[in-house]
Amino acid sequence: MTNKANTPYTVMTVCTGNICRSPMGEIILRHFFNERGLGQQVVVESSGVSDEEWSHPIDPRAVRVLKQRGYGDEIPRDHFAHRISREEIERTDLFLPMTASHMRALKRMLPPGKRSEVHMYRSFDPDLPTPAPGHEDSIDLVDPWYGGNREFEIAIDQIESVAPYVVEWVASRISEGNA
Repeated sequence: MTNKANTPYTVMTVCTGNICRSPMGEIILRHFFNERGLGQQVVVESSGVSDEEWSHPIDPRAVRVLKQRGYGDEIPRDHFAHRISREEIERTDLFLPMTASHMRALKRMLPPGKRSEVHMYRSFDPDLPTPAPGHEDSIDLVDPWYGGNREFEIAIDQIESVAPYVVEWVASRISEGNA
């Protein structure tokens, strides 16, 4: 792992264009890490596997649902959608792709030694069965982009329900010195 003494543990949420799911995950996870008292030890960032939304802000529908859930003060005003960079890859300790497609694209970008640090976001949900190899799409986080308000509600529900388990896993890694 890249983490050294006095260096925060870095979590990277990853989706397609970095305007819906990954920034929602970033904001919600950061909130949960702060609530747990780990805000100084953990950095949460987001990126995409594509540059198709490069430089765009967070989707207004995602902003709306985040505000409705009480995260309004935590939404960065300077969000800049981007494809994950080499520098981000090097410093990230845990990659959280939102879908199996994102996971496959991300693993193609990573050096072999970093691929074990990739875990699908919803793989932390203890209520979901572990998917068989090749069937990881069974735990994809819903894509709200083509939908309406309901799809954004489902996406934020899925993100919020898993966040405590991600935080617990990272906290255990930090306390064990595996960070």
